Amino acid sequence: MSISTFDLFKVGIGPSSSHTVGPMHAARLFALSLEHEQLLSHCHRLTAELFGSLGATGAGHGSPKAIILGLEGETPDEVDIGTIDHRIRRAREDGQITLLGSHPIAFSYRDDLMMHRTEILTLSQQWHALFCIG
Repeated sequence: MSISTFDLFKVGIGPSSSHTVGPMHAARLFALSLEHEQLLSHCHRLTAELFGSLGATGAGHGSPKAIILGLEGETPDEVDIGTIDHRIRRAREDGQITLLGSHPIAFSYRDDLMMHRTEILTLSQQWHALFCIG
C-alpha cells in the first residue's frame, strides 16, 4: 500500500492546523446540518464552546477563526485566505456572521465563542460543543 503526501498532510489555515482543520470541519458540518434539517432560517444566534486543548490554547492557535469560517461554510482547503481578516473583524466589530454564506445572524465574539480553558469533556460530551439557540 502506498501513501501519498496528501494522506499525511492536510491543507489548513494556521498557525496550527491541528487547532483549525477539525474545528472548521465540525462548525461547517453543524451549519450544514441546520440547513439539512431546514432549521437554518430559524437560527438567529448560536454559541460555540471549546474545551480541552482547543479551549486552553485554541485562541492562540486559530480555533476561533476556524469556527467562524466553518460556520460560514468554508473548508480549510478552499477558504480564500485574503478574506479571513476582514471576516473575523466583521464578527468582532459588527457582531455578525453569515451561516453558510447565506444567512446572517447575530454573533458576539466575546460572549458566543467560549473558551473553557480548564474543563475537559468526556468523548461523548465533546459532540455537544456547538448548538443553536433562539
